[in-house]
Amino acid sequence: MWRSILGKAALAAALACGVSPLVCAQNFPDIRPTAQQTAWQDLEFGVIIHFGTNTFLNREWGDGTASPSVFNPKQFDPDQWMEAIKASGARYVVMVAKHHDGFCLWPTEQTNYSVKSSPWKDGKGDVVGEVAAAARRHGLKFGVYLSPWDRHEPKYKDSAAYDEYYNAELTELATRYGDLVEFWLDGAGSGGHVYNFPKIIETLRTYQPNTIVFADVGLFEYGDARWVGNEAGKIDYENWNVIDRHGYLRWRPVEADTPLHKLHWFWHPNDTASLKSVSELVDIYENTVGRGGQWMLGVAPDDRGLLPDADVARLKELGAAIRARYSDNLLRGHLFQDANTEAALDGDEATFWSAPAGAASSVMEVRMPRPITFNSAMMMEWLNDGQAVQRYRIEAWVGGAWKTVDSGEAIGHKKIDHFAPVTAERVRLHILSSVGTARIREFQLFRLP
Repeated sequence: MWRSILGKAALAAALACGVSPLVCAQNFPDIRPTAQQTAWQDLEFGVIIHFGTNTFLNREWGDGTASPSVFNPKQFDPDQWMEAIKASGARYVVMVAKHHDGFCLWPTEQTNYSVKSSPWKDGKGDVVGEVAAAARRHGLKFGVYLSPWDRHEPKYKDSAAYDEYYNAELTELATRYGDLVEFWLDGAGSGGHVYNFPKIIETLRTYQPNTIVFADVGLFEYGDARWVGNEAGKIDYENWNVIDRHGYLRWRPVEADTPLHKLHWFWHPNDTASLKSVSELVDIYENTVGRGGQWMLGVAPDDRGLLPDADVARLKELGAAIRARYSDNLLRGHLFQDANTEAALDGDEATFWSAPAGAASSVMEVRMPRPITFNSAMMMEWLNDGQAVQRYRIEAWVGGAWKTVDSGEAIGHKKIDHFAPVTAERVRLHILSSVGTARIREFQLFRLP
């Protein structure tokens, strides 16, 4: 089904040009992000929250038969969640408003299978509303996940009826809870159901024109960001923001999702042993954010309505570890270069160094008053005009010559490289190949343990 949709989209694009698809070609360097996409990429790290009837039944996948009476978090405190999430370094949260079991965490008017039929707050509670308000109190942006697959709703057997039902739910979420930073369009399940994706996006965009839509790469024309392809939370390939589907190119940055607990998105009792270690989480961070992608970490409140103490502690440890690793930029003490170079060394992501206009290769050199020893680099590319850098080397002046200490292809939003320690007082970022004019927002060096 997706292939036929995408094929039609590519044909429509070609017809709009008035020529054949082969003549109306797009080039990767010409594809640029929207302002909403670059702003979202700057957030870098978000948290997705799973909470519902599964929480009270020790389940990962609900089948839609659970009674609403099981949902009763007597110590529900989303501010406790947000305090821990904020401490982790995350900048936004996505609330799973409805998972595949169909149970709705807001008092929807479309079904009684929701919190309004639960004993929690005598059926007058609204998890989505309270979480949205708590997120904003703590300076975090807010988004929602609304599962297309619904294992409870009887209308699901009728595609047209269910599409109307789903869009009515989406309208409620899109109109009641303020600006949504992200909308998760999960592709799990379906049971043969054919979704009206154009109508879903039309409904969302009517009320939330700036929301980033996350979707599987198969939903190419409907998403603004793409799934990494695994739930390990790691990008295992050179990360280019532009992708090709059947000859049709779009800017689709990667979002990599993984739960805080190994293989568990929902809370389970006596499950502390599955909690990922700080070193594991830092490694995931460096292989998602550090490879130009977005990191979506899954957290899960328990049946009290609180994040477990061990999870709270781990989130705070994670934030502290990342800050400790990347707070001591060794290039802070550099000798003044020129105004252009200074723009990549000032710690201000709004400024950037620019290569000479039209240059296919270029060099940015930094001099230190004395030798420094470093083993890691962080670079950021200014992406407003597209992703330009294709190959680069980090080089150090050692023994009277330039020595390559590391090399790579894509930089993109952010790139973190680790290599053997080297000591030098002159360092340079050598861009070997770029399309368009390469622009670097940040170039930083670190000595990490």
